[in-house]
Amino acid sequence: MLRRKARRVREGDDPLDAAQERRVRAVLALGGVPQTDLPDGVQQVRLRLLERAAKGDEAPRDVSAWAAVVASNFAMDWHRAKRRQERVGERLASLRQLEHPSGEDTSVLSMAVAQGLDELPDQQRQVLVLRFFADLPVRSIAHELGIPEGTVKSRLHTAVRALRDRLHEDEVV
Repeated sequence: MLRRKARRVREGDDPLDAAQERRVRAVLALGGVPQTDLPDGVQQVRLRLLERAAKGDEAPRDVSAWAAVVASNFAMDWHRAKRRQERVGERLASLRQLEHPSGEDTSVLSMAVAQGLDELPDQQRQVLVLRFFADLPVRSIAHELGIPEGTVKSRLHTAVRALRDRLHEDEVV
């Protein structure tokens, strides 16, 4: 049965049968993924199965159970992404609420920050954006980039100092 399933995946057939797809949809729905995002979740499970087959990995012993675990992970990732988006939205809303003497001051500051970011070395800009704009903790940045936490902290410190100096130099802040 497993060999037959692996062969079907290699031949381009759907790696999930109808019952497995229903189970994946149920796991996603129970995990709080909205109806509109269920097709994306199902496609992610299919993609993972196809990736396994493309790498030459053996098909999971119980495809249905494996697919349910992948669907559960997708649901957790969906919630994490939603929370990140909400935090970014809250930060943007709070920035909009800050009182500025004029809209011109805001646009001057925005342009100066954008220009300052452009002038940073790629590695410094990357950690600064991940930390302050994507709201990732230092540990996550280090893990994702495959570098030590101390390196992330050092790059952040250097980038913030350079950006601050740039803004003071331009007399923006």
